[in-house]
Amino acid sequence: MLEILSVCHTVVVEDKKGRLSYNASSPDELALVNGAKYLGYDFKRRDDEDNVIVENSYTKEEMHFKLLNVIEFNSTRKRMTVIVRNPDGKIVVMCKGADSIILPLLRSDSQHVDNTIRVLENFSREGLRTLLLAQKEISESEYAKWNQKYQQALIATFNREEKVA
Repeated sequence: MLEILSVCHTVVVEDKKGRLSYNASSPDELALVNGAKYLGYDFKRRDDEDNVIVENSYTKEEMHFKLLNVIEFNSTRKRMTVIVRNPDGKIVVMCKGADSIILPLLRSDSQHVDNTIRVLENFSREGLRTLLLAQKEISESEYAKWNQKYQQALIATFNREEKVA
């Protein structure tokens, strides 16, 4: 969970006279990255090679996540997705978003889905806002096939959604 919050965002680090501070497009995104930092996953920066650098504050281990793709949040998708190569070299899709969008994308045979729905219902009865986090490891071939379609969709002027599906 903390890994997703510290990697799946568009926060920018600014150096103000030797002090690092975060700049975010939304207060929610800023709060999530700060929350991950408070709990030990400190987003340090993005380097010139598109690595998202995160430090585990407890172990002092610095982790590099090679940023392959960013699909920013918008009001239609109601989610944000990043695809990264994690420190182990595996390709991982990380996503955060509205429960109404994320839940239908999860494997229905997962025992966690039923538990998550119960928790979400309890939270909604109390009037709390929710955000779901999900991740999936994908193979090199799955990524290559998807990325080819995605790149074509980026340059398309019509029917973009259909090209990625």
